[in-house]
Amino acid sequence: MEQQQQKKLEQDVGVYYAPWEKSADRIITPFEKFVHHESSSAFVLAAATIIALILANSAFYGLYTEITHIKLGFSIGTISLYKSMHHWVNDGLMALFFFVIGLELKREILIGELSTMKKAALPIFAGIGGMLVPAAIFYIININGPGINGWAIPMATDIAFAIGLMVLLGNRIPRSLMAFLVALAIADDLGAVTVIALFYTENLNISALLLSAFFVLVLLIFNRSGLRNPIPYFIVAIGLWFAMLESGVHATLAGVIGAMTIPCRQKLDTSLFEVKAEELLKKFKSSRNAEKNISKNFVMRSIIYELEDKIKEVMTPLHRLEHLWHVPVAFIVIPIFAFFNAGVPMETDAINQETSHVFFGIVAGLVLGKLIGIVGFSWLAIKLKLAQLPTNTQFTHIIGTALLAGIGFTMSIFIAQLAFGKEEELLQAAKMGIIAASVLAGSIGYSILWVLGKNKRYKSSSERDNCDA
Repeated sequence: MEQQQQKKLEQDVGVYYAPWEKSADRIITPFEKFVHHESSSAFVLAAATIIALILANSAFYGLYTEITHIKLGFSIGTISLYKSMHHWVNDGLMALFFFVIGLELKREILIGELSTMKKAALPIFAGIGGMLVPAAIFYIININGPGINGWAIPMATDIAFAIGLMVLLGNRIPRSLMAFLVALAIADDLGAVTVIALFYTENLNISALLLSAFFVLVLLIFNRSGLRNPIPYFIVAIGLWFAMLESGVHATLAGVIGAMTIPCRQKLDTSLFEVKAEELLKKFKSSRNAEKNISKNFVMRSIIYELEDKIKEVMTPLHRLEHLWHVPVAFIVIPIFAFFNAGVPMETDAINQETSHVFFGIVAGLVLGKLIGIVGFSWLAIKLKLAQLPTNTQFTHIIGTALLAGIGFTMSIFIAQLAFGKEEELLQAAKMGIIAASVLAGSIGYSILWVLGKNKRYKSSSERDNCDA
């Protein structure tokens, strides 16, 4: 005990604490740990969803609707952009979410669980199955019916909710399974965006699409020329977002495309960084002889700034941006999105003889279709030796993940609004089907993965920094 106290005293030597600082740390530090814990964001996401559902099914529904439809925007000369709060959240804030997802996916493709062709092939095959089979099931149930136009509704996977449930499992699941779900969900969403562009977009703006291609080319030139400062990428990405918004293609795709162009190369090798850091620390130590107070010692301050620059150079821009945006996206962007999209009135009389086929088509598509499609295509790819299971996973993990992918929610509601925007009864039945299917698929999928990892604990995969793109 005395040795521990002595060690603590030695650690505090040279550390200045302002009055009440230690007391404040006892409050702030646990909160900081909560914020930086991955599963914490799922609780915030769930709370935002529940609040939205309560407001939408209470006397406050009118107020909730007014909030989501508040118009915001700006005008610069002849350029004018005004959207509802709902649209700003879905098209604007969610671009940041897709940007972070794109960064994570690029890291996994270059240096992680998707870095080999066999590992990358599995989520691609699973994504194709997870789109084709649900769409086919919905089409068969609604053939010759009034809701046939909604065939694409069960194709998509809601990344935020699916990953939110998976992170609650913590180390009960292999880290590689998270990468598989992310890649699968993005493949689904990109497929859904393609379907929207081809089948649900009344007018594609070719000029805006060409402008989007130009911005992508500029970002690629930045990458290949070795530009590491994120500010130019950010400025061009804003232009890409505006162009895609005007093109008729979902603007959030700009986030993924922009992320894929962020460099994942170190400017300073880790071995050289170690040498440079040791040299700077030696200079720092020797400069203390003149003046120990760093506020008065210009040399010491200069060394600290130089060391800070070296730290930035040894970190890749991709890793820095991923670290910077992870917490704001997880605790601000995604919960706000859930609040603005989860408020669906649950009216049982909305399901009648005309709308029941839409409701059951969506439920069957998202629950059974995703399960059959993802599991079936994954099994086929593995049997044909075109793909392999993610590290430390069993095929039963794929079954649980396939059900989590049945949480359609965001993109499914978005497609439903495009398919049935002028048919209120069909739209209401579709939204109720999406929520029912998402709750059912998510509950079953979570339960399967929880049982599989009940007596197991997996270690997080080690970070590897050698990437070249």
